[in-house]
Amino acid sequence: MYLVLTAMLALNVSSEILHAFKVINQSINASNVAIEDKNKKMYDAFDEQQKQQGQFDRIKPFNDKAKQVKQQADQMVAYLEEWKKKVVIEAGGYDDDGVTIKRQDNIDASTLLLVENKGGNEIKAKLTQLKSSMLSVLSPSSKALIEEDFPINIKQVEKTENNPQADWSTAYFYNMPTMAAVTLLSKFQNDVRGSEALVVEQLSKEAGDIQLKFDAFQAIAIPTPSYALEGQEITARVMLAAYNNAVNPTVTYSSGQEVRVDSGISHWKTTATGIGLKTVSGTVKIDLGGRIEEKPYTFQYMVGSTGASMQLDKMNVFYIGVPNPITVSAAGYSLEDITVDIPGASVKEDNDKGRGHYIVNVTKPGNVPASIIAKKAGGGTEKVGGLEIRVKFIPDPIAMVGKYSGGGMPSNIFKVIPGVSAVLKNFDFEARFVVTSFDFSMLPKRSELLGPFPVTGAYFKGNKQVQDLIGRTKPGDKIFIEEIRARGPDGRTRKLNSITLTLL
Repeated sequence: MYLVLTAMLALNVSSEILHAFKVINQSINASNVAIEDKNKKMYDAFDEQQKQQGQFDRIKPFNDKAKQVKQQADQMVAYLEEWKKKVVIEAGGYDDDGVTIKRQDNIDASTLLLVENKGGNEIKAKLTQLKSSMLSVLSPSSKALIEEDFPINIKQVEKTENNPQADWSTAYFYNMPTMAAVTLLSKFQNDVRGSEALVVEQLSKEAGDIQLKFDAFQAIAIPTPSYALEGQEITARVMLAAYNNAVNPTVTYSSGQEVRVDSGISHWKTTATGIGLKTVSGTVKIDLGGRIEEKPYTFQYMVGSTGASMQLDKMNVFYIGVPNPITVSAAGYSLEDITVDIPGASVKEDNDKGRGHYIVNVTKPGNVPASIIAKKAGGGTEKVGGLEIRVKFIPDPIAMVGKYSGGGMPSNIFKVIPGVSAVLKNFDFEARFVVTSFDFSMLPKRSELLGPFPVTGAYFKGNKQVQDLIGRTKPGDKIFIEEIRARGPDGRTRKLNSITLTLL
């Protein structure tokens, strides 16, 4: 029962963080579309040059390699798109519009599919193989020129207490909200398209592509990465779709400042500041034998913040008298550097579950602010997330005799029930209530009311008169159990519902 309630009532990752991931994902997807369009122009240029008189034999080998790279990139992008759908469907699917993800905050889907079922290992292997295959079509000198800064770059992750094996899939996808996992897969698609652009551009250079139709050249801008956290360095390549090795263009951005250009490629960089979507624009200018051609360019990148989230593992409130489990995470921080602060509450790490999991005990009803605190790289701490949580008393249980709280009850069953119980229904926690006292009355069929007789404790044997009356009961008698008191795990004694039974 409580597994169903866990799924229904667990407090999800904060909507602000999920919205930030959604915005980042939209930005990356827009960037992917732009890169695809620019790549198409390079493929079209290859086809046009191959058709030119006397160029077929020189251009075709490079054009064939470019088409091979395009096919590999398309297949990988489609493969990653299928993984997005798998994760979303495992998390609960899409809304009726077929686009909006129902459970953007679900952290189980990515963990199951990409970590436990080894899907992440498959993605890593395919990306690694794709990088090797793409670079293999280039000459050794071209490969050496771009290999170090290749967008597809599967790095070794560091060991942590939660990831002692330094497993790549665990580091990237364990407990990752669905929206964040989809965004990360979009980022991998962005890396694939960016890598495709670099390789095809190098193939164009190798083909000696100096016969550019300069009246239709296009400026290309590729940021690396397309989104970043505050403080991270962002770089970008701004280049022509095809260019003359003998003539370097002049590249400027924003304020008119010129950028260094080597072999037709300019190198721009900045430090990420200010949260949100950033736009960089400028011009690419080239001298075509005394005729100056100038084209504008623009690209965008997203600066995100180090987000943090707190998830209540059972109900969407804290309850007094029972341990309340929570799970905490913070993007950009190690779990070892995160603590939780809740005024007036006891917060302890859950040693059974490990880092990021805590047990909270509260004592007073109301609202409490829960803060996620992280150590800063330069020393000290800062609040990186949190939320306000309601604190409530455990709801009243239902007084019952066996499985009956009133109405008709077989007399033979009533005689073997030892006493009154307090049952807490539809509650996700293990919380036990103990009946401390009640009054017992009996109205025999065609006779006068007997009682009430006070009983201490939960059992009828607590009063011999009551025990004797129960032994004489028969169908048609009425039983009244009133003034029922029970004490819960929070120490409070409560008055419960009365029970009226008609023996059958």
